[in-house]
Amino acid sequence: MVQGLIENNLNETSRLAYRHGMTSPKRAHIAMFSIAAAGHVNPSIEVIRELVARGHRVTYAIPASFAGKVAETGAEPVVYTSTLPTDDDPEAWGTEVIDNIEPFLRDAIAALPQLIEAHEGPDGVGVPDLIVHDITSYPAIVLSRRWGIPDISLSPNLVAWQGYEQEVGEPMVAGLMATERGRAYYARFHAWLEENGIDEHPDPFVGRPRRSIVLIPRAMQPNGDRVDDSRYTFVGACQGDRRDQGDWQRPADAEKVLLVSLGSAFTKQPGFYRECIAAFGDLPGWHVVLQIGQYVEVSELGPVPANFEVARWIPQLAVLRQADAFITHAGAGGSQEGLATATPMVAVPQAVDQFSNADMLQSLGVARHVPMADATAATLREAVLALAGDPEVARRLADIGAGMATEGGTRRAADLIEAELPAR
Repeated sequence: MVQGLIENNLNETSRLAYRHGMTSPKRAHIAMFSIAAAGHVNPSIEVIRELVARGHRVTYAIPASFAGKVAETGAEPVVYTSTLPTDDDPEAWGTEVIDNIEPFLRDAIAALPQLIEAHEGPDGVGVPDLIVHDITSYPAIVLSRRWGIPDISLSPNLVAWQGYEQEVGEPMVAGLMATERGRAYYARFHAWLEENGIDEHPDPFVGRPRRSIVLIPRAMQPNGDRVDDSRYTFVGACQGDRRDQGDWQRPADAEKVLLVSLGSAFTKQPGFYRECIAAFGDLPGWHVVLQIGQYVEVSELGPVPANFEVARWIPQLAVLRQADAFITHAGAGGSQEGLATATPMVAVPQAVDQFSNADMLQSLGVARHVPMADATAATLREAVLALAGDPEVARRLADIGAGMATEGGTRRAADLIEAELPAR
């Protein structure tokens, strides 16, 4: 504990020195590249804010829908037009692997010339000293090769471990190559890379970054002991204080608080919300905060019990700091917020990495993975009561939280990015 206090004090002293120009490296131009999706922008937004606070010029390539959020950090938005489905239309991503990967290649091909012009053109922001990019921003990797500058990825979710290709990648690729659509995808990807002077296979090109900062706790990483630490560094959540999102007060008469949230995208689940009402509407002493998102009307829920607080959006972290249980879709952000606040979780995943996150949380002994098809009122109620009343779950959460506190978060991520700046 004493060592931790010393390190925290040193970190704060260092940060103040940066802000006053005492120890800061020469001001650099750092270019960030991402996509218009909350799950890819939000995890790293505090890192961008920190780099700006340290005196760097940060430009940020992003579609217009997130330009305002980027500008609030002090970074300069570089707006480009994207072809990707938005958070408003999650069903457009389809259900098959090929449905999930084709849009990123299509978007990369369309975005690259826009980004070249935005940086190299007569009115461009200039070629940066360093590229920082989300894992989905393929053009950023191409640009790092074009400009001969280093790049570093920011991963908002799990990363590949040693043996991943043999265990996961190769069987998936074999399935894709067995279809005409899959073969066409790889042919198009190879051709695009070759057009840009890159002779690499697409999978390691996007899946094995030269250097990566991982914005999740190591505890959430499958096969964490097999991750290459020379390539990947886990810094955990970079949450910020979230005061701009508002506060939340636990009702004085609430003995227990349950938060139910499926995040921001996969929220069109009125039947699921009705099961939650049936499960907890008559539960003495429990206050339930139910976030329903933008696609469901309150009228679709039926009668809302007096112990329910229904909202389209809530300041999630503020609620979790006072909650006793959390029913979540197990997105990367929600999962680590549940861990950081030591809140037992019932994971009801909806898509992509949420299923593996749910399995990880369950394997840690702090959650129960309940598939959506099994998420009945009886199942949800039993799971919440079992987890919230188990002292062993509370002990495991405390241990995980202690480990997360040492990972460094926002400041360490900024330190690692600065360490990648080319020598002046």
